[in-house]
Amino acid sequence: MNTAAAAEWAATDDGPEHRRPGRRPAAWCAGLLFAGVSVVVGFRTADSDGVTPVPQLLAFLPWLLAPTAVALLLALLSRWWLGMLWGVVLLGLLAWFTDPYGKVGDPVGRPVAELRVLTSNVEFGQGTGSLVATVRREEPDVVFVEECDYACDARLKADLSQDYPHRRAVEGGGSEGSVILSRFPLRPTAGVPGTMGMPGAVADVDGHPVRLQLAHPMPPLPGQTNLWKHELGALRHAATTDRDLPLVLAGDFNASQDHAVFRRILDTGLYDASRLDGADRTATWPASTAATFGAQIDHVLVSEDFGANRTRVLDVAGTDHRAVVTNLTLHERR
Repeated sequence: MNTAAAAEWAATDDGPEHRRPGRRPAAWCAGLLFAGVSVVVGFRTADSDGVTPVPQLLAFLPWLLAPTAVALLLALLSRWWLGMLWGVVLLGLLAWFTDPYGKVGDPVGRPVAELRVLTSNVEFGQGTGSLVATVRREEPDVVFVEECDYACDARLKADLSQDYPHRRAVEGGGSEGSVILSRFPLRPTAGVPGTMGMPGAVADVDGHPVRLQLAHPMPPLPGQTNLWKHELGALRHAATTDRDLPLVLAGDFNASQDHAVFRRILDTGLYDASRLDGADRTATWPASTAATFGAQIDHVLVSEDFGANRTRVLDVAGTDHRAVVTNLTLHERR
């Protein structure tokens, strides 16, 4: 090495003997943060949900921008140039994946019917009273209720049966019970088998048959991610059957657009009503922090026969989920 060049290098702040105290720990902290985020982003890039804890972290993918930004600042303070490049790449990928997933198109054909749909997870029935008040205020035509235990089911029958004379239910305690309430006449279907109830029906919406399917697969709990993937796969299969009928698939999916198994459902040709109406990425869980931190795991998915407007996320007291309500317009198929 040239002696003069070596002396000049040693005199700089980047020489090891002149490195400022604290730079190395800052670089190590930045590297650890980058590594953790890279694992999650890597699975997202590979279109895979991986194994625990990746599926759980994928639900909060947009929020990984925060630790990445902190790590990038640490890399800057420690003058770790390779780390800075690493951070910029991660920020770019996170920003790219934060963009809403799925196509948006205008339905073809003339409008033939209108219906308002609401879905709410009432957390073991604890939010039933607040849900009844919400339903009376919003006046939806179809209501999907998840985690409706026996007491919840009895309350809905007592308070709402006059306005919603038609119902399909899978009765159960705790989180197993689910109910579809409807102003429109319902014809029962087999529904989707699962650990928790997922009933289905065909509604007569002003003379037009519309298939209704409630979604409530198992959450991606540690040790149960395979079951979570299997039950979301069963919902995907349900979305591909009986394509002759318009479909509304709504409920607590325990998955966001950052989960590959949920994107596979959208890839069948379904649209998220929130995406159609510009309310995408609005968090629905956990309700206590959803305004500032959360994930959108409650959805109303519709076939291409529908347009959506006035999609809103509502607070429902007593439950850890927020409700989703949307106005749907059914269009005649060509």
